[in-house]
Amino acid sequence: MNGPGEPRDPDREDRAERLESALAERTADLQQVKAEYDNYRKRIRRDRLAVREAAVANVLTGMLPVLDAIDEARAQGEVTGGFRSVARLLEAQLASLGLQSVGEPGEPFDPRVHEAATCTTAAGTTSPVCTEVLRAGYRVGAHLLRPAQVAVTGPPDRPVGPPSA
Repeated sequence: MNGPGEPRDPDREDRAERLESALAERTADLQQVKAEYDNYRKRIRRDRLAVREAAVANVLTGMLPVLDAIDEARAQGEVTGGFRSVARLLEAQLASLGLQSVGEPGEPFDPRVHEAATCTTAAGTTSPVCTEVLRAGYRVGAHLLRPAQVAVTGPPDRPVGPPSA
């Protein structure tokens, strides 16, 4: 700006302040646009994942009757030979898409993932427990596709139902 002994130039100082102000304003605008763009990218990524998860869930839901038929055939001893290989391959491929089975005998009964088809009481039990899985349930990620139908055994003095709040 001004060197030692040079007179002050008010117009030059005023112009410098205006330029600094304009620079600060443009910098703030640029930072805001960058933040908006970053949020947009995150939202698009999240939306794409949600669409993918919904599409996978729809396909997997459509495959549940096929899995039920395989389970029924397996229970009757009819999953043999080449069909056994096909069943294993299908189950492996569905698992690679994130399909997980829900419901195992001995699990505590949870009405969020189990559907009680039958309920019996037994002395000595302290809480409702799944004693038999009548139809497997499935989930993909956090999304429950179908609850497991289970037989439940619980204490005689406590009804089976949602946990008390």
